[in-house]
Amino acid sequence: MLMLMVNVKIKPGMRDEFIAVIKEDAESTSAKEDGNFQFTVIQNNEDPDSFFFLEVYRDEAALEEHRKQPHFLKYREATASIYESDPVRAFGTNVFPTDAYWTK
Repeated sequence: MLMLMVNVKIKPGMRDEFIAVIKEDAESTSAKEDGNFQFTVIQNNEDPDSFFFLEVYRDEAALEEHRKQPHFLKYREATASIYESDPVRAFGTNVFPTDAYWTK
């Protein structure tokens, strides 16, 4: 599995617009992409303009396919002027749960 963790900081006053856009992307990703096993969006309790994403993909090819989807392209276009700073991305390998958990 390919785990992607993203931290985004949005401009003040843009929260409602951002939440609408990221929810559409996350819901479409979860519903339409066989190579995606999870797309969780978390709002930071200490800074409501900061969000974390946890995305789980079968592999790099599934992530690349995600980046071609209309819902992702719409998200990228819509958020181009919303970010206060560039998103911080980190890739990881799951330790627990194991791959079998995601593919049952």
